[in-house]
Amino acid sequence: MNYKHLHYFWTVVRAGGVLRASEQLHLSAQTLSGQINLLEERLGTPLLRKVGRGVEPTQAGQMVMQYADEIFTLGQEMEDALRGGRAAPRAPLLKVGFVDSVSKGIAYHVLEPALRLNPAPRLHCPEGTLPALMAQLALRRVDLVVSDVPLPGNLGVKAFTHLLGRSGIAFFASEKLLASCSMNLRQARAKFPQSLNAMPMLLPGTDSALRPRVDGWLRRHGLAPQIAGEFEDSALMKAFGREGLGVFPAPAVLAREISRQLEVERLGAPDDLVEEFYAISIERKITHPGVAAITQTARSELFAQR
Repeated sequence: MNYKHLHYFWTVVRAGGVLRASEQLHLSAQTLSGQINLLEERLGTPLLRKVGRGVEPTQAGQMVMQYADEIFTLGQEMEDALRGGRAAPRAPLLKVGFVDSVSKGIAYHVLEPALRLNPAPRLHCPEGTLPALMAQLALRRVDLVVSDVPLPGNLGVKAFTHLLGRSGIAFFASEKLLASCSMNLRQARAKFPQSLNAMPMLLPGTDSALRPRVDGWLRRHGLAPQIAGEFEDSALMKAFGREGLGVFPAPAVLAREISRQLEVERLGAPDDLVEEFYAISIERKITHPGVAAITQTARSELFAQR
């Protein structure tokens, strides 16, 4: 592949149009379009499409743009390092994708051990659905995917699932919520879990791995609280819970941290309601030092108390 053609494509996307990019590159628009056409022929797919007076990358172009961003950013860093006479090695890059239903607190504690390495890695942490992240893993765009469900067999990606650990699920409520329900913390804890029936509840969305577990647990215990809200983003659910709009579930391993940060109280954590977390990698045996630190410490520290 001609990397000059790739650079032209990268410049056109960043500039938002061929004409503006041609001015930056001191080339005619016709010449620039011809060079990008050669790149598209080489890759066997269109990379740009017209939008109004400008252009935008196609789906394939978006993927090419991700690679081009990294290639040319690294090239610029190399030039800057040489000009500045820096001798220090560049920090390694660790790319970990998180399924968007994984708690942000869990995500931080899973990643934190890698930051203790010397040198500490630079982090890249995309978030999305499991199928989207598995596509990135297959292309080696991420080193690891952290999920709250194991890898299903229908995604067509050869990868390996490693159990990081299990956490009980606790229910939390603010003092404001308890007061609005004419209940104090002592009463809510003493009557748990039946006390949940007297409070509105905030739950993860129906696509979350946790939701069917919570629904099943409520049914088993004959509980039918009013569902005041459903959230795809666990952080947004907790923000509403902090303001007293409902009781909400969260990993029990983070109970002290959640209570301190959100100023909410832990009502109870049933033994028969558990959430699991997994690391998914291309390798059966993990060799990447950052990934190894993540998996080993999660098992020995974060989830060890269960």
